[in-house]
Amino acid sequence: MKTNIKRMSGCVATANAVKLANVDVICSYPIRPYTGIMSELARMVADGELDAEFVLGEGEHGQLSVVYGASAAGARAFTGSSGVGVTYAMEVYSPISGERLPLQMAIADRTLDPPGDFGSEQTDAMCCRDQGWIQGWASTPQEALDMTLMYYRIGEDPRVLLPQYACQDGYFVSHILGEVDVPSQEQVNSFLPPYKNHHVLDTRNPQILGAQMEPEMGPGTQYQRHLAVEGTYKVIEEVHDEFGKTFGRKYDPWLEEYMTDDAEIVIFMQGGHTETAKNVAMHLRNLGEKVGVVRLRTLRPFPTKQVRECLKRFKVVGVVDNSVNFGISCGAGVLLTEARAALYNNDEKVKTVGFVAGLGGSMITHDEFYKMFNILKEVNKTGKIEKQSYWAPFEL
Repeated sequence: MKTNIKRMSGCVATANAVKLANVDVICSYPIRPYTGIMSELARMVADGELDAEFVLGEGEHGQLSVVYGASAAGARAFTGSSGVGVTYAMEVYSPISGERLPLQMAIADRTLDPPGDFGSEQTDAMCCRDQGWIQGWASTPQEALDMTLMYYRIGEDPRVLLPQYACQDGYFVSHILGEVDVPSQEQVNSFLPPYKNHHVLDTRNPQILGAQMEPEMGPGTQYQRHLAVEGTYKVIEEVHDEFGKTFGRKYDPWLEEYMTDDAEIVIFMQGGHTETAKNVAMHLRNLGEKVGVVRLRTLRPFPTKQVRECLKRFKVVGVVDNSVNFGISCGAGVLLTEARAALYNNDEKVKTVGFVAGLGGSMITHDEFYKMFNILKEVNKTGKIEKQSYWAPFEL
């Protein structure tokens, strides 16, 4: 298979995917670190490489409103944001998914205020996890490109019709260069056909969208949305399988396992910091330690069955959250809560320990991962959990 390998950042890789997807409408508002996606797309439109309507929003709420209307009118639409920009648009996310509009939003993670720095953490996107959107994290620029294409194909499937958050860690993925195999337009056209909307705004066939409803209509509407999200599992698996056949890159849609065949202890996490965890696991393997790493690729819908079947094979699982959830059960984060829920009522008794790390854009260092594995090794040795969770680096 002919390849076109280039070195590019996660932002530029995403922009290339949006171009290959032949989007119709793009709405931009700058906020670091996702801005690199839009600056590259603006260049493509200005240079005639991409025939799309490029709209400058007056803010993130306006951004989502523009692509909301564009998608309802039958356009393949794209937008994105980071940090407080993601939360500023919160009001619009639920209506978009409720009206089954499969637009896509890139999120290059950035910490919220305070501390108000420009660093990466996943809190912004995690705030959106229950809005009825498909959501997952890329760990490399290559995966950022591939995820963008797959998410459009999944979301636009008539059996799904849901929007998507294609997430990547700010700076650690969005700005660091990696080798990316950029597919040809012909390949992408065979995988991602032109978008055909299921309901288009049309003056000849007027429809009311977003109308206020009576309270008794609410439960049925929300149940329909529940069924829509629950119905995506099969389509997600089909699209990943077809992507592998078309482009030669095979991804498990739910989980990536690294050195887990005979592992007793694993780290479970999502996003680009997983690459550092893999390096530490490989070194510990060379020292004879039975350790590994499991990366969650899709957060919504959460793959409960797949996570259960995977994690129950190990004796101790350390769950790393790169977000803050103040007051949450056991003091860690969403991934720890989800992992424990998936394992609940399982006959196999798996011990779990939570870690919160990499906040405010700090690295999750090799040393921190070594300390996490040492804590897990002690739990495996003694069978006792001294603390439910640890905040790095302060409590390691």
